[in-house]
Amino acid sequence: MLTLKNLTKKYPTGDLALKGITLSIPKGEILALIGPSGAGKSTLIRCINRLVEPSGGQILLDGIDIVSLGTEDLRKMRRRLGMIFQEYALVERLSVMENVLSGRLGYVSFWQSWQRRFPQADVTEAFRLLDRVGLSQFVDKRADALSGGQRQRVGIARALMQNPQVLLVDEPTASLDPKTSRQIMRLLTELAQERGLTVIINIHDVPLAQMFAQRIVGLRLGEVVYDGPPDGLTAAMLTSIYGDEDWSTMPATQGLRPHREDLLASEVSS
Repeated sequence: MLTLKNLTKKYPTGDLALKGITLSIPKGEILALIGPSGAGKSTLIRCINRLVEPSGGQILLDGIDIVSLGTEDLRKMRRRLGMIFQEYALVERLSVMENVLSGRLGYVSFWQSWQRRFPQADVTEAFRLLDRVGLSQFVDKRADALSGGQRQRVGIARALMQNPQVLLVDEPTASLDPKTSRQIMRLLTELAQERGLTVIINIHDVPLAQMFAQRIVGLRLGEVVYDGPPDGLTAAMLTSIYGDEDWSTMPATQGLRPHREDLLASEVSS
């Protein structure tokens, strides 16, 4: 269980990015964060692994307060928090395999990591994950030679190499075309279900969030204004989250949220 209690973030400029966020996210749940730019979505995700330091409140993973951890304990905790970045955060000059193995840096010594020497079990797992995300033929290819969708798959495999309990995903489809976006979201949700992972996805694409998330949290100006199922995103609720707009063509407002089976069938036929 991941629990946020009265989480706040105030920047030195005085801007209050998060205003007392309280959420409980059970093991295995796939949650999408939606909201306009500046709503606090990325800040929230980065506070959980303390890439951004919270100003107040608690972040509890299985009862351990991440906010209170010192340097060494935080390093160990981050093994349990896989992060997938919008801009992939790959080392461009390294191979796909080397980038994936970097997910084990929190488990090996400094000299092993500097020499890029990893236990055989880690290498075997990296091969298995690359096969699972559809990149087994790109093991030795440099990261800068990959497409956007391929880079995101490398980022997913790297995060899973940590063997995390929680996946924090920041705008995984922002730079991808619609078909690749659906493929990446499907892959994330399938892997989460296979491994029983808790997943928090910051995403701007509301229909995509409706297709794949089990629960949606809408943020506006650092506050939760919606917390519920995808089908609850009515036109009135979307207006509350984003402001006035014609939402009549949105799937949620028409009762047209597709089932996962329908999405899979359409992907196979395309």
